[in-house]
Amino acid sequence: METRTLYFEQPGKANTEATLQIAAERAKALGITQVVLATNHGYTAETAHGIFAGTGVKIIAVTISAAYTPEGWVMTPAERQAIEAKGIPVVMCLNGLTGGVNDALSDSVPGKVICKTYYTFGQGMKVAVEVAIMAADAGLLDMAQEAIAIAGSGEGADTAIVISPVYARHFPELQIHEILAKPR
Repeated sequence: METRTLYFEQPGKANTEATLQIAAERAKALGITQVVLATNHGYTAETAHGIFAGTGVKIIAVTISAAYTPEGWVMTPAERQAIEAKGIPVVMCLNGLTGGVNDALSDSVPGKVICKTYYTFGQGMKVAVEVAIMAADAGLLDMAQEAIAIAGSGEGADTAIVISPVYARHFPELQIHEILAKPR
C-alpha cells in the first residue's frame, strides 16, 4: 500500500486546514466514519465541521478538564454550546495519559513515560492518542472501527493518525496504523 503523509516545516495552527483535509481524504478512502479531535476553544472543531460536512463522518471534540481553567485552556460554556449546536459532542475530562492523582504525586509514573515517548514524534502525536483514549472512555467511539485522531501543538491541528481506539485500561492494545500529518 502506498499513501501520502504531510510533513509541516513548523508546528501549529497554520497547518489546521491541511491536516483536516488529508484526514477527510483518508477517511473517505478507508471508509472511516469517526474522527476525534482535540480542541480547547473550538477552532479545530469548527473548522473540521466545515471540512467534513456532508461526508457522514461523526466528529467528536475533546477538550481539557476544568482543572486547567487558571491557564486559560478551558472551553467556555458559550464555546461548548456553539460546537454542540453543530451536532458535535464535546468530551471534557482528565487527560487520557496524564493529569490525575498519580501525576500530582510522582514525576515517573508510567503515563508520563508514555507521554514523553509520544512527544518524540511531536506534541500533536501525544495529544492525538490521548483524545482517542478520552473519547473511547466516554463511550463515544465505536471500538470495533478505526478512527482518525487529530491534534496539534499549542493551537489548531498539525497531526492526524489512523488509529484503532482502546479504553485506557487496555492501553497496550492501542494501534496506530498510519500517520497522515505531523510536523518535522
